[in-house]
Amino acid sequence: MQRITKLFTPIAFSLSISLFAQEHVIDSTKNTKLDEVIVTGQIEPQSIKKSVFNVRVISKEDIQRQAANNLGDVLNQYLNIVVRPNSSDGRSSVSMFGLDGQYFKILVDNVPMVSDTGLGNNVDLTQINLDDVEQLEIIEGSMGVTHGANAVSGVINIITKKSTKNKWDITATVQEETIGNEYEPLGKEGRHIQALRAAHEINDNWFFSIGANRNDFQGFKDNRGGKDFTENTSDIEYQRGYSWLPKEQFFTNALIRYQKNGMRLFYRFEYLNEDIDYYNPIVSNEFSEQANSVMRISTDRRYYTDKFYHHLNGVGKLFSTLDYNVSLSYQTQQRELEQFKYYIQTGEEANNETKPYQETDVIYSTGTLSNFFKEKKFDLQFGYEFVNTNGYSSSVTGLFNPTENSQNTDRRLENYDFFGVAEISLSDRFSIRPGYRYSFQSKFDDQWAGSFGMRYLFNHNIEARASYGRSYRTPNYDELYTYFVDANHNVQGNEQLIPETSNSAEASIKKMSFFDSGLKLSNNINFAYMAVNDRIELAVVQTTPMLESKYINISKYQMWNVSTGHQVGYKNLSAKVGFTIAGISRKIDNGLAVSDDKFLTNYQFNANLAYTVPKWKTTFSAFYKLNGKQQQYIESTDASSGDVIYVLQELESFGLLDASVKKTFFDKAFDVTLGARNLLNIVNVRSNIGASDAHTTGSTNNLLGYGRSFFLKLTYNINL
Repeated sequence: MQRITKLFTPIAFSLSISLFAQEHVIDSTKNTKLDEVIVTGQIEPQSIKKSVFNVRVISKEDIQRQAANNLGDVLNQYLNIVVRPNSSDGRSSVSMFGLDGQYFKILVDNVPMVSDTGLGNNVDLTQINLDDVEQLEIIEGSMGVTHGANAVSGVINIITKKSTKNKWDITATVQEETIGNEYEPLGKEGRHIQALRAAHEINDNWFFSIGANRNDFQGFKDNRGGKDFTENTSDIEYQRGYSWLPKEQFFTNALIRYQKNGMRLFYRFEYLNEDIDYYNPIVSNEFSEQANSVMRISTDRRYYTDKFYHHLNGVGKLFSTLDYNVSLSYQTQQRELEQFKYYIQTGEEANNETKPYQETDVIYSTGTLSNFFKEKKFDLQFGYEFVNTNGYSSSVTGLFNPTENSQNTDRRLENYDFFGVAEISLSDRFSIRPGYRYSFQSKFDDQWAGSFGMRYLFNHNIEARASYGRSYRTPNYDELYTYFVDANHNVQGNEQLIPETSNSAEASIKKMSFFDSGLKLSNNINFAYMAVNDRIELAVVQTTPMLESKYINISKYQMWNVSTGHQVGYKNLSAKVGFTIAGISRKIDNGLAVSDDKFLTNYQFNANLAYTVPKWKTTFSAFYKLNGKQQQYIESTDASSGDVIYVLQELESFGLLDASVKKTFFDKAFDVTLGARNLLNIVNVRSNIGASDAHTTGSTNNLLGYGRSFFLKLTYNINL
């Protein structure tokens, strides 16, 4: 299969280029579709064409065609992005340009989301529900000026719905999905989703919406025995438990909005409750006097997570001229651990003990002031961002150094930032955008970010953009405070870490073409370069008398990237195809060994197709993405000498193919979506490095999926 997909990639890419080259393009100022309006990184909402940044928009229609359960399902299909699932804890994070989720910021209505280790970064994609989303906006590259620390590789802004075209919009959804070949209707296998949302336009001034969603993922057993397996074997494929942990999530959200005379005020509330079950593969015997027999038991765990999100936003005029946009947010994430003894034959539990595990509390505020000049050729924006983050981890995690007065680690990080951005239209065609941010840090030396962007509109609907950005990433909670030391381990954080700094540059050309026949074409090519200095790595700093690992600033990262994308729109057909190739260099020097710093290349290809048959009220969709072989040097130890060495890790290429059919009934009152995910049946992808131990070489399989799955989604819409 991989040989077929590798052959298909250049052929499809060449065909897309030749298709666009064979037509004679007719310039037209008439666009049959209104420009998409974006807000991320803009002084004020505006069309994509006017933006100095390259912004990718994922519409709610794109999300619906995929019947996506969470943000990870959507991002899986987009270039320069890799979704990294973790079957051991049920989480999924995002990687862009080879940099993990610490460098990529996720926002909801321009407010960063709370996570285990801070704000906006390393956010679990499975905890982001999409029922109330209007569109997603993705900007690649340094966004440190407008979005602060850790927006190094890019940002994604989740824009929620704040209005409706009808007096009432009520939507009820039921979705059933297999997990590989495991499924029971509304039972103990598969995924089962129920959702309800109601939105009401009370009058011209008032609007509210409320929603709830239950996502019950029953886990993926694969070759394991599940919860009630009683055998105790050394073969991992026949042990008790699950390859992918069961997880149940409840989402609720509510929004109330008031607007009048150019002023808008809204309050948004979200709540997530998540339960993850871990079933220990080790089974032992215990004699029960009550049953007068030997019982099979295991020590199991449950993780309970509660996440609260509060956001108050105000937009309007100050002194009848200046535009203000102010947000105040309070977010908290709390996790508890329940440990108990489970009697497998009877299903009874005993010795249940629940302890605090982890908590993150964030007070956040950001605001901007703009429109200082009547002349629209020049605009200026000043802004601030205040962040107060309190991290707490219980000693039960086993990963953090206790303080002098308790067995827990409780630390606070603060920053107070101020920034300014100017947009200058030197002509109707040529615009520039300089920006600067200064950050006062409570833990580290003060930081700064800068940017400069240009946009030029040529004749024949050709758009050219170029930008430069300097940003920074501050060390996270784990890197600062980890302390996992026992007879067999010595892994430590480092409170002396300094922030990483990055420099990036990007250039792009985009061509839009409109034909008298109604055919629309879009072609673009992008070039990017990024360098990250003082990158933080967990490295071996001592080999005797035992291995000691510590987080230190030792790595330099460089990346170049060339990507191209092409879109076709004709009547009821929409098609997109894209290709990207990147070279990544990571030089690591821990004082004991130095890694190779050569550039390792990786490519990705994607394509998606949507075709609507109006007579049938049916849309057919397909999404495909090929992730090429991924390589990087990682730290290991020589089996014979015990010396630290750097070896090349390779993760083989794999492709993801999804497809769906959506049909509407009763004048769009009832929707049925039938489809499949992972049609190529990807489960394990081979790597030459042990996934569970970065210091162990050898061939292994990385669990990246749970196989081919099918889904049926039923949605009932009431529009009054």
